[in-house]
Formats: sequence, structure tokens, C-alpha cells
Amino acid sequence: MAGAEQPIRKVTIVGGGTAGWMTAAVLSQWLSKVEIRLIESEEIGTIGVGEATIPHIRNLLALAGVDPLKLISESKATFKLGIQFVDWGAPGEKYIHGFGKIGRDMLWLHAHQLWLAARERQPQSVRPFDDYSLCCVASLKNRFAFPDNRNPNSPLGDIDYAYHFDASLVARFLRGESEARGVDRIEGRIVETVQHTETGFVEKVRLSDGREVDGDLFVDCSGMRALLIGEALGIGYEDWNQWLLCDRAQAVPCASVEPLTPYTRSTARKAGWQWRIPLQHRIGNGYVYASELISDEEVAGTLLATLDGEALADPRPVRFRPGRRLKSWDKNVVAIGLSSGFLEPLESTSIHLIQTGIHRLLAMFPGTGFSAVDIDEYNLQARTEYEDVRDFIVAHYKVTRRTGDPFWDHVRTMEVPDTLNDRFELFRSSGRFFKHNAQELFAEESWVQVLLGQGFEMRPDPVTEFVADEELLGFLNDVAEVIEDVASKMPDHGEFVRNLPASTEAPKAAAQPGAQPQVSFTLRYERGETTG
Repeated sequence: MAGAEQPIRKVTIVGGGTAGWMTAAVLSQWLSKVEIRLIESEEIGTIGVGEATIPHIRNLLALAGVDPLKLISESKATFKLGIQFVDWGAPGEKYIHGFGKIGRDMLWLHAHQLWLAARERQPQSVRPFDDYSLCCVASLKNRFAFPDNRNPNSPLGDIDYAYHFDASLVARFLRGESEARGVDRIEGRIVETVQHTETGFVEKVRLSDGREVDGDLFVDCSGMRALLIGEALGIGYEDWNQWLLCDRAQAVPCASVEPLTPYTRSTARKAGWQWRIPLQHRIGNGYVYASELISDEEVAGTLLATLDGEALADPRPVRFRPGRRLKSWDKNVVAIGLSSGFLEPLESTSIHLIQTGIHRLLAMFPGTGFSAVDIDEYNLQARTEYEDVRDFIVAHYKVTRRTGDPFWDHVRTMEVPDTLNDRFELFRSSGRFFKHNAQELFAEESWVQVLLGQGFEMRPDPVTEFVADEELLGFLNDVAEVIEDVASKMPDHGEFVRNLPASTEAPKAAAQPGAQPQVSFTLRYERGETTG
């Protein structure tokens, strides 16, 4: 272990899986003078249900120096333009939380403000809000293309995307990348954590065969067991089950079906919700639920009865506690992944929270010794981020008109955190949104799509009163027509994935950003004709 003024020379990662190997990949890319070891055991399984991501994953891959096309090939990945929510607002209703920009602004007025104003004046003249987002429209048409910024007026420049991938294959791929850079993988099961008798810092861990592995800095990626941060250091856990009732999940893969959809699907169920994640070689499915309100047997029956293809395994149970570790960094231990907290994968944030933990560690990596100020700042940012994501997930449950099931009757009427109530009130008053700090993940577009999609009532910005009816409706119609035209001419998602090369070193047509077939369309956003 490094002394008070000694530089960090040895980093020991406890646990593999997605969290461990993502950490190893990034640190080995940037910390060339640091020895990095990762301890994992084949005896201990991983959760492995986080197969959907959000667009920030591309930043992580760049930070880790990973070829995204190689990752897509190795992990059987597909592209993701958003999440379709089925039956969440009320049975029979659907909407998409799409990535990227929505429509086009009129000066400082955003698309949802214009849409709200038009709906208030002439409700029969407005289209569904999804029609004003290219990622939403392209999703339902099963189309995909990389962003193309060569035409500044083209909605193709507003495309944002993430991936669906097999988490176990991603971990295997990142292991190969990390070991090639010198990361030492140690096979073994940890049976004891040895701490300094005075400071409590972790000095080493002891394996079941008697070997000992020391370190200056330890990264706890041991999952919900939280071997170092929880068991050894005793850092407590804050439960959020008063707002998030789900505490179990069952996951099962099924055979692929056509078409290959470029979006995740979340369907509301009796006591929770069901996910559907399309990969190249299979579809990932799962039912997240409140175990006090439904039996495991009923969940398994519902899950198996609603698969799109033949089940490829029996449902696999997962137990979890929604909440966060009171500290993500204590002494010389940093918790990343499930050891630092868990939020159900409703908005595909599990891998993102791993990513931001890694990025935060890199940004605050200790020079000599450990600074209490840096550790406090790390913990403050981690807490703020977890609470922000929590509020966004809670909003999905609170803003619903579903009735008749104890689960939905409870979440619809429950008290929510004050931070979420404040956001609701601002939206209700004027449809306005403001980010309060850099740790907030979800932007205005995300909040607007979810709240409007689930039936939240809000008034438009008062300034919209100064926009004439004809101009307002004409503007919105132009936006929707252009987006429909552009989406229709994008490549089929399945064909796009099948035509991708295995790496950037072997390009094919339509495989690189900007290389997809050009889309010819007319833009009328500016009230004048502009041909692209």
C-alpha cells in the first residue's frame, strides 16, 4: 500500500464482469506507469442483464481506445435509437423515448413548447409527439444510419445512438483488450481482506489457495456483495424501496425474429415491467418485479408466454436492492458498478453508471497518497448522479393512469422525492426544464418525451402565445414531413448491421459515419425552400 506521500503504483481490481473489465480497459489505456491486476473467479457468476446502453457508451469506448466496429462484431451488438414504452401511461398506449434532438427550435422555443401550444389551440391538427423526433420515427420503421453532419439543415445530423450487446461477450472482449496492454488477470476466490491496523486501509486480499494480492488502490467491482466497500470497510447502504418497489428480476434469452429492431422495448406488467433487447444472435428478455406483490412462478409464466421466439434457457432469477452505497470511495477503495448501488435497468443506466464511475476515478486519480477533498468530491458527484437517475426512473412510475393492480395503485399515489416534485411543478407550470449541475444525466428531451408520453399535463411556455396559429402549425407540419421523408430513406437496420465490417481497418460501404447512402430531401424549416 502506498504511504501518505507515495505515488499510486499498483491498482487491484476485485471482480471481473462488465464493471471490472471496463475499468481495466480504461485504466490500462491511460495509466501506463501503473501496474493493474484484476482478480476474478470462474466459480462466481455475474449478473449480466445489462445489455442495453445509452449514447454515452461511445465516449467510454473512445476513452478505452476500443474499435467500436470490432466491439459490435465480437459482442453481437445491434444499434439502439431509443426505448419504446408500452402500456406505461395507460393500457393500450405506446410512446418512444428517443435519443437525439426533437424537431427544430423556433428561436429559443423548443419543439415540445410549440407542440403543447398547438395542441392547446387545435388538438385535432397535431400529430403524436413521437413524429417530431427522427430517432423515434426511424425506430418504428426499423431504419438506422450513422449521424451525418455534412448538411447542417439535415435531421441526419441529429441522430444519436447507443448499442444493445451481450454483456458477457463485451466483458470477454474487453478482457482481451486489457490483457494485451499488460493487465494481469488473477484467477482466484477472495476469502479475506487484510486491513492496516491503524488506518483501516486495505493492504491486500487473500485467496482461497493462500496467495495474497496487494495494492495501493483497490477498485471494488465485486457486484452486490460489495466485498471491500461493504463487507470490509462497512460502508452502509441507502435503500430506495419506498419509491422503487421492484426487488427481483427473471431473465431469459429467446430466438431472434425479424425485423431486427433498433430500439429496446419496455412493457408494463401487473407488478413491474418486461424488457426486450434485440441482439444479432438472440433476444434478451426479462421481467423486473416487486416480489411482495407477485409470485416468482407467475412472473416466469408471464415472461415465457410473451416471448417473440423460442426460449433458449430457463428464466434466471436475480435479486437486488434499489439504492446506493453511502460512499462510493472510502480510504483506498473505490466502488464501481453494483457494489456502489443499483437502479433497475428501466432507462439502461447500469452500464452508464459504471462508465461515469470510471471516468470520475480517472479525473480524480490520486497523485501521492489520498486527498480527503478529492474523495469527498467524488462521493458528492456520485450521490448527485444516482439521485438524479433515481428521480427519472421514479417519474415513470408516478406519472401513470394505470389502475386496478396494487403495484400501480401504490406508485401512482406515492409521495416522491422533493427534487422530483419541484421538477414536476416547473413542467406543469410552463413546460420548462433546467439542468442544475453537470452530474444530471437526462436532458430536457428525455424528460419531455417520458412525461408527455405518459400523459403528464403541462402548459406551454407563455411566449408561444405570440406565435400565430398558421405559423405554428405550418412550422410543426414541415418538421414532421421532413423527418418522415428522411427516416423512410434511411437503410434497414438489419441490413445495416449485417453489412458492417469487423473493424475500422476493413471498411465497407455504409459502414462508417457519413458513408451511408445520401438522402435527398427538401427542408422547409426556415419558411423558405432549402434543398439538401
